[in-house]
Amino acid sequence: MSQDKDLISQQEARDAVEAAHLAWTMVAKFDQAKIDRICEAMANAALAESARLGVMANEETGFGKAEDKREKNRFAAEDVWNHFKNLKTVGVVRDNGNVVEIASPRGVVAAIIPSTNPTSTAIFKIIIAIKSRNTIVLSPHPSAARSIAETARIMKEVGVREGLPPDAIQCLTTSALEGTETLMKHKKTAVILATGGTGLVRAAYSSGKPAFGVGPGNVPVFVERTANVEKAVADILTGTCFDNGTICASEQAVIADAPIANQVREEFTKQGGHFLNKEEAEKVGAVLITPQRTLNAKIVGKSAEYIANLAGISVPSGTRCLIADCGGVGRDYPWSFEKLSPTLAFFVVDGIEQGAQKCLEILQFGGMGHTAGMHTQSREAAIKYGEQMPASRVIINSPTTHGAIGFSTDLSPSMTLGCGSWGGNVTSDNVSPIHLMDIKRVAFETKSVRSPKSKVQSPAISATNSDRRPTTRQNPKRAEIAAIVDKFLSQKLTEKPKENKSETSNEIANGKSQIANDSPVKTIIHEIKPPVSANNKPKTVDFVSETDVRSAIEKGEKIFISAKTIITPSARDLGEEREVFAKV
Repeated sequence: MSQDKDLISQQEARDAVEAAHLAWTMVAKFDQAKIDRICEAMANAALAESARLGVMANEETGFGKAEDKREKNRFAAEDVWNHFKNLKTVGVVRDNGNVVEIASPRGVVAAIIPSTNPTSTAIFKIIIAIKSRNTIVLSPHPSAARSIAETARIMKEVGVREGLPPDAIQCLTTSALEGTETLMKHKKTAVILATGGTGLVRAAYSSGKPAFGVGPGNVPVFVERTANVEKAVADILTGTCFDNGTICASEQAVIADAPIANQVREEFTKQGGHFLNKEEAEKVGAVLITPQRTLNAKIVGKSAEYIANLAGISVPSGTRCLIADCGGVGRDYPWSFEKLSPTLAFFVVDGIEQGAQKCLEILQFGGMGHTAGMHTQSREAAIKYGEQMPASRVIINSPTTHGAIGFSTDLSPSMTLGCGSWGGNVTSDNVSPIHLMDIKRVAFETKSVRSPKSKVQSPAISATNSDRRPTTRQNPKRAEIAAIVDKFLSQKLTEKPKENKSETSNEIANGKSQIANDSPVKTIIHEIKPPVSANNKPKTVDFVSETDVRSAIEKGEKIFISAKTIITPSARDLGEEREVFAKV
């Protein structure tokens, strides 16, 4: 039965990509107004259903809190759309006169949707995919398949009413790893947006397709001695308790500066945090991770009281977060892992150097490239700390959960956070519609490339201030000049020689010919000097055409020239290339 499911999921994925690719050929031709109208309608529909979808996600997965999932849905539908609604994604998106940038959609987006943030991630990825004129196929996590499918249905239904092809948004109904792999590797899949476990992200990067994946968070937060302790603690609890810590940017460890460490402890207790004694911490630590030293899925997105009961300990009613002093960082210290729940490791350090070093250890153990936080009143200290963190986002004086996704900061609002090369990701950005477009650049010459072979310059192209459309000056082409010169000089040399040789030479040198005064070769003819003979030297020629050069090449001979030999441009180019000329 399992094998049948795998085969069904693979075939469904193939069919979905083929249909989405066909739909993309239509979506790629939409103008900006139509794309924006479709996206706005979908965002409004998701916003209207944000509460119901939040309840669905919570009930289906058992993770987090319904009200917090509603807020994440609202953020993905409203804040994300409002931020990007005026972004140009069709045609010319930027023009500085010398470089014109033109947006091009990528094609079919394979979107892997996690169970921790299922509906909000689906809303986000659908909006940024269609905004950038792509189509999308969603592969839902099996434990959140219903709520993800319902999210896709709501947005697709409204999009189709506004002119979106029905196959532009699709959600796989048979959830299996084989189907997801088929989706990612399909020849018509253009790009992958992978949100999920480390194994899944690695599979995305090994698929041979461009992929935007994310890594684990394990976010450390340093509370420096100048911090506003009351606000710092409030922010940390807000972040780690939001949706029970299911966002990867949620705080996982607190590093308190020694002079204020006791004050920080007192403030946590006052605001609903509960410090465990050593025995209690060991019991909770035993349920945080598995015997294989991996995160225990049974505690992900669960409340502090639920986790305490699971570990067999009692905590005060209303406890928001469990906190334990942690003796180190690594496999032997369960509290130093990324826990994706309202549980915090607590460290005490002395000074910014020790604080930064401890945060670095935590990120290196699990969380490279993701996010770090700091609370301080010193801008200089914040920047110094940021310089030392191998993190794509360093959030100052704000909950890292909200700051990293752009909710409480000016970072680009996103539900997909790149971890850069530190985390093995292709980008350190908050992923957005910009990452789902290819940008073509039309570049006009701004710096002349001068050649010793010719004084002819390439045509100049200018842009007007009104529409920046390039216009060309009507300069003659090099080939035309060469043809005119060849014709003129050939005629002159076939004419009957005049008795006064110097007269002929002067006539040529002065440009006396049938060529009009406004001829493009006028200045070239004026520069021609009369040929002269040299005694006791190889006989030089007075004139060389392209035919002469080709004849010499065929015979394997050299053409002896002097400084006054007349050489047509085409003859000179060919002769120098084949090293035919010998200057006397």
